[in-house]
Amino acid sequence: MSTTKTRSLGDVLQEFRHHRRLMQEELQKVIVGQAEVIEQIFAAIFTRGHCLLVGVPGLAKTLMVSTLAQILDIRFKRIQFTPDLMPSDITGTNVLEEDEHGRRNFRFVEGPIFTNILLADEINRTPPKTQAALLQAMQEREVTVGQTTYPLPEPFFTIATQNPIEQEGTYPLPEAQLDRFMFNIKVDYPSSEEEERILATTTRSEKVEVRKVLSGRAILNLQKLVSSVAVSQYIVKYVARVVRATRPRDPTAPEYVRELVDWGAGPRAGQFLINGGKALAAMDGRFAVAIEDVQKVAIPVLRHRISTNFQAQAEGVTNEDLIERLLRQIPPPPIPKLEH
Repeated sequence: MSTTKTRSLGDVLQEFRHHRRLMQEELQKVIVGQAEVIEQIFAAIFTRGHCLLVGVPGLAKTLMVSTLAQILDIRFKRIQFTPDLMPSDITGTNVLEEDEHGRRNFRFVEGPIFTNILLADEINRTPPKTQAALLQAMQEREVTVGQTTYPLPEPFFTIATQNPIEQEGTYPLPEAQLDRFMFNIKVDYPSSEEEERILATTTRSEKVEVRKVLSGRAILNLQKLVSSVAVSQYIVKYVARVVRATRPRDPTAPEYVRELVDWGAGPRAGQFLINGGKALAAMDGRFAVAIEDVQKVAIPVLRHRISTNFQAQAEGVTNEDLIERLLRQIPPPPIPKLEH
């Protein structure tokens, strides 16, 4: 009985691996390179997470997200965040209508947040009041307008973009909102070879068509599959060690963390490290999370959850430098011996 169950789960994982490869192939018909960015977006989608894409203009962040929505065959909406954007422009509003009998009633008109993939373009261009309209949607997957709470469609993901250059007239995201994002994904410049391919393909007149690989229902099923991937106590201990080592007041924190960090990552970081590890394992067709999976997602998970102080900035030490140093220095816990 158990053998059949294991075999069928193995088949499902291999099928998942195949679908993930198909998704990547379709996406790379339009997007050249950025394999790591694509993998992290996939990992967030299959664990019900949200992403913050940080990169200079012109790196195809918006194109990447809209193409992904086509491949997944789910609804996609884009909101351009501007200083005059109001919360009701995102969530929707109640409008007063008159019926044929002259009776007046309020009717709720849904905002663009009622979708499957929401692209919050340049999220730091709008004031905190409007940024906060996303908080309830990202955490509870629902929206409250007036006295009524409306559930959002499933699946639901927010993918926000941020431009790291122009900081004039922007409103940095509060820590509480940053913490809602599973990954802070850095979208970097392409390599020389990739840039030549981009120039060759995008200056032609033909339009690239992408195939639909998954449906909304299939995504929900795969999210359940990913959540069932095994996580040993060994991995849990390692994740707890890494997260606790980022906190300057924790007794296990190294000396350089105490000197260079104001505050470290909270428990949500550990949850996202484990969930990200589960997604990588499932996408690779494996039953259990490995230490390498956790290490692979550590930088995008922890990058926006650590605040360095002035001394770190003066010494030119970035969050990424600190995380890489921690990963090199924190040993995995001893593997428990099996008793005979």
